[in-house]
Amino acid sequence: MAVPFTYHAKAQSTFKPPLIANENAFLGDVQSSEKENPDKPISCGFYRLEKGTPLVYTYTYDEMKIIVEGSFEISDETGQKVTATPGDVFYFPKGSTITFTTEDYGLGFYTGQRKQGEA
Repeated sequence: MAVPFTYHAKAQSTFKPPLIANENAFLGDVQSSEKENPDKPISCGFYRLEKGTPLVYTYTYDEMKIIVEGSFEISDETGQKVTATPGDVFYFPKGSTITFTTEDYGLGFYTGQRKQGEA
């Protein structure tokens, strides 16, 4: 039996993630494989941070992120710190604590090994 793919036209410019923390951190899943593969789901969507309060997040799952607009300062507990710009790709392993800040705004597309909405 054939299985169709799912398509989200122009999601980068049309999907508006909801506020999840502070006054400036927005995140929302666009798609998840949870219904088709409940044992090993992956979810993806967009994370946007605007100038203001840094977001400190401890990952309870593995995630990968590509920066698609703007820029972030991304640091971890080891002291590693990067200025992230469009095209940069990150892997955040389960258990890592990451701090995100921005001078203006940043938008990243992520995929995480988790159920939909478990951020």
